[in-house]
Amino acid sequence: MVHRLEPLVIRHAHRLPAPSGPAGQGGVVARQFDAALLSVGFKLSAGLLERLSGLAEETVRQVAARTLDTVRETVGDHVQHNVYFVGFPANVPDTFDFWMRCIAEALADDASHDRTLAQLSTGVVDLLTLPSYGTYQHAYAEMLAAHDELIAAAGDRMTVLHLGGTLEDEVTTLYLALAGSTTPLGEEGLRDLRLLAGHCVDGPQPEAIPVRENRAVVNLARLDAGADLLVDTVTDVLRLACALSDGDVTLTEPTRFRSLSRPVRRALLAALDAVVEQAPAKLADVTAHREMFKRLGERLHPHEYPRRPHAADVFAVARGEKQARSFDSRVEELLGADDVTGAARLLTAAPGKLFRSLDRLLRTCRTQEERDVVVTAAEQVAPQVSGRVLLSVREHFHNRPEREAGDRRVFVNRLGRAWVTADTRPSVLPPERERLIAALDAETRRRLPLSGHLLIDPDVLDVALPLSGKATAAGPGVLPRGSLSPVDGELLRFFVYWKQTGQSTDYDLSALMLDDSYATITWLSYTNLTALEGEHSGDITNAPDGASEFINLRLGAVRGTFVVPQVNIFSGEGFEEVEESFFGFMLREGEQQGRPFEARTVRMKSELRGPGRVALPLAFLRDSDGSWRAKWLHLYLRGTPSSNRVEGNRVSVATLLRGVVERDYLTVRYLTDLMAGQATATTLWDGKTVPDEPVTYIGLERPDGLHPGSRVITPENLRDLIPA
Repeated sequence: MVHRLEPLVIRHAHRLPAPSGPAGQGGVVARQFDAALLSVGFKLSAGLLERLSGLAEETVRQVAARTLDTVRETVGDHVQHNVYFVGFPANVPDTFDFWMRCIAEALADDASHDRTLAQLSTGVVDLLTLPSYGTYQHAYAEMLAAHDELIAAAGDRMTVLHLGGTLEDEVTTLYLALAGSTTPLGEEGLRDLRLLAGHCVDGPQPEAIPVRENRAVVNLARLDAGADLLVDTVTDVLRLACALSDGDVTLTEPTRFRSLSRPVRRALLAALDAVVEQAPAKLADVTAHREMFKRLGERLHPHEYPRRPHAADVFAVARGEKQARSFDSRVEELLGADDVTGAARLLTAAPGKLFRSLDRLLRTCRTQEERDVVVTAAEQVAPQVSGRVLLSVREHFHNRPEREAGDRRVFVNRLGRAWVTADTRPSVLPPERERLIAALDAETRRRLPLSGHLLIDPDVLDVALPLSGKATAAGPGVLPRGSLSPVDGELLRFFVYWKQTGQSTDYDLSALMLDDSYATITWLSYTNLTALEGEHSGDITNAPDGASEFINLRLGAVRGTFVVPQVNIFSGEGFEEVEESFFGFMLREGEQQGRPFEARTVRMKSELRGPGRVALPLAFLRDSDGSWRAKWLHLYLRGTPSSNRVEGNRVSVATLLRGVVERDYLTVRYLTDLMAGQATATTLWDGKTVPDEPVTYIGLERPDGLHPGSRVITPENLRDLIPA
């Protein structure tokens, strides 16, 4: 169990659970461990190095081996990153010259001569039929030999691993944080929570589990352990049934329910029966997922349990045999009768629904009296609304100024799929908009905890608040959609790695350069290997053993304002079908040399696990002073079933980029400004010194040497900043 859970603590908290074992003289091995960590951009804190130095050498070696495996996988260094052009970024040929060379080699090969000649006679040659195209022409070791060692630089990434508590304490702390999160977790977070919940089922539990998806995962562990289920709606039981079938607990995608054992069927029916018996009105929730409840009923066999009549009612509603009027239908009836004030008063019984309906209600109002009733209702129920909804609505109204001709709306669903449409909504009048914003600010300020001395890393201020983690990829350095982070370095290098499950799969890394009006200047891809800005490492078209592609950019040479890296699926398996796939970027100085992939220069690495055939992880923006910043997108385009290329989606990418760039996201700066009013002191961290007293630290990385009584907020637990 140690080996199974320890990596979770390292990934989420950058802490190594306190190693235990026989005392000894482990100082030499501990320093060797520290040196090995440096090669992948990590280091031991002073306290952790001291702890390891007092243990036996063999114990330190075991800890080092486990930890190195974890951090290497974290930054993408657990696989071999080869390149097509052995000297990349040096000696990358002109695209046309390279294609001509491949054709000449095919003509010189007896096996491909006739086929290539026949294609030439038609005027069109399929590159994929040329023997030397799309496959590595050298071994990984030969590529390594062609490159000099990386020269260390002060700007290289350095992530400190801190000394944690006992493994059990660290695991419990992580479980309570994930289970009690006020914002939905991403795919990796839910997977980790599932593992932790099984281990912690008999230990301390969070005071509340506000996110329903998290509750389903926790209930799965409780069901296995025979503990009472945490359910208060019929959809809680439906989510648990989805979890039992390894389905989608968000209820976004349909789940194919498995056959369930009799004890499990009894437990689910008992839970449904208890919910409906206590609150019969909750039968109305069935209609939102009518088909899924029908399928679940086929597995639960409710007719076999006559002592559970209320559970049977759930499936009677799903089949249309029993009527259960929903709350939403009552609201729609009032709005259909132009009774906006009646709808607003009814919605006060469901504060979250009221807040999500505010824009529509205000647009529907015809008189000032109606508008006053709607805003007053919102002010009255604001204390009952979750912090995540408060902040989401605050961000929404901040981005609802007077509408102008040509305005566009960008929609992004919880899976990261995005689309754009014209904004035809009437404007929300400024007095109501400003009144709502003031009320939301006041309620948020009221909920924020007293922070004492507030120590803030300036680089974290433009990080967007994680109001949902569902469409945010997992990985180090990854920030929520809309975040801005500084980019320092002469060379920016993107990379993608993928390994197919069975079908031949071709992913293509590309980078689109746009001017300040979002018009295309140029791009780098397998169809344009070199440009003034940089080089492409070459096209790899099959990845049975894994494959990598890179793009190298000289930021000082980039023409235009935006750089948009993207991963296009040309053929084969999707992002959710391959065995593994991830994207990232590195920063380094020109004189550093080094291999195409150097772990300690990796600033960000994220899993590619989303719908669609085109991935847009982030973009890079040039500021007026010439500096660069990263803007986080986490978007997927539907694309086409095959042959997706950067040339074919330039308009879609530019439109989506404009929508994200021009939207004003709610950031850490918003909350720290509110917190500063209640803090005893507020200090912008200089990157070097830390106070001797306990502080509330908010930053991109935890500094070494903080007082042990400090509260620390970094991107790994930024969700803890969202008030309940």
